[in-house]
Amino acid sequence: MKNQLLSLISILALTVVAGGCFKKGKSKGLPDNGQLVGVSSSAKMSATKPVGMVYVPPGTFHMGPSDEDINYNFTSRNKQVSIAGFWMDATEITNNEYRQFVWWTRDSVAALELGFFKTGANGDTAIDWAKARTIKWGDRATMEKLNKLVLAPDNRLYNKMELDPLKIEYSVQGFDLKEAAKRENARQPRSSFIFRYKEAVYPDTLVWMRDFSYSYNEPMTKRYFNHPSFGNYPVVGVTWKQAIAFCSWRTQYMNSFLERKKFAVESDFRLPSEAEWEYAARGGRTQSMFPWGNYYLRNKKGCLLANFKPGRGNYPEDGGFYTVRADAYWPNDFGLYNMAGNVAEWTGSYYYEGSYNFQHDMNPDVRYNAKDSDPPRMKRKVVRGGSWKDVGYFLQTSTRSYEYQDTAKSYIGFRCVIDLPAQMRK
Repeated sequence: MKNQLLSLISILALTVVAGGCFKKGKSKGLPDNGQLVGVSSSAKMSATKPVGMVYVPPGTFHMGPSDEDINYNFTSRNKQVSIAGFWMDATEITNNEYRQFVWWTRDSVAALELGFFKTGANGDTAIDWAKARTIKWGDRATMEKLNKLVLAPDNRLYNKMELDPLKIEYSVQGFDLKEAAKRENARQPRSSFIFRYKEAVYPDTLVWMRDFSYSYNEPMTKRYFNHPSFGNYPVVGVTWKQAIAFCSWRTQYMNSFLERKKFAVESDFRLPSEAEWEYAARGGRTQSMFPWGNYYLRNKKGCLLANFKPGRGNYPEDGGFYTVRADAYWPNDFGLYNMAGNVAEWTGSYYYEGSYNFQHDMNPDVRYNAKDSDPPRMKRKVVRGGSWKDVGYFLQTSTRSYEYQDTAKSYIGFRCVIDLPAQMRK
């Protein structure tokens, strides 16, 4: 009996040890047991809450005007659609945030000019950021080495050596999934769908004067993007193509960090579709005219609820003569600020008057990557939300407008979205 008990204890101990080893051991390959066991990704989970973003949950809403405006319904038919969940910037991209993109592009272009790059283990070439961060901007010796990027003497004031904004270009690279998904392109080589081009990133500050004839707005041209007082104000003077370049940079900036840390690469940052923007702007109020509800532009105390053009043009009545801080006023029920007023916002959608008639009811969207050689009509992109210079009609969540993708305005900005899981680590 005693021997049997000792044998049983030995068997149990062996089972525990074996079980413990099995659980803790790291397999270097697939087990050769003839069974389907699956293969997990070698990358670690990287899903963390994006800084400055809020989650917009999936849902269904009626896209288009809530009232019976017959003439308007020809270009915006009311239609029930469903939207998948996504993360969205709580505010429009600010001057400070966009400046990070401009400075990163500036430093990378200068680093290449100065030879501050290194070759990796795989033979790929990358910028040596340790050296790039040592560049002394404003130092005359450094600026002389960057002669190709500096303004020509004829373009200088007081012979001050400054970088030429047109030469601060970001290299946009991507893969055209829409073209690759077409049946007729199934056997085309991968290179057929890769695009590469350069985009100047510096905002056009002259829009403050160009947009308003016979109007004194020179101070905004000189100060709005560079002065610290406007750091948390929404960036303007950015074309649709520049907004796309920003999204591309933001994606690569995040994913390069994740790759260094051996984390899984995440989805791309992008501009919201027209349907996603309207759904987010409504904040769950599917039949409301404005992000805060119906039907008025003031609360019960008489305070204006957004930055726009009140009455017949009392611009400062709402608290801002031009733009205001990106987080001004109360957010909507999703936690999004200034989805009406302040600055209108680019979306990723192509503007076509009858698009509501044929779009799918699941994540509806119409996109077209217009070429520079395309006619102007093909370059129209949907703009939503109204701005500081617009009347109240344009603040409605269903109001559609457009601008050309290569045009910058003093009243159009943007915000990004990204497709990530709802449950994120804080």
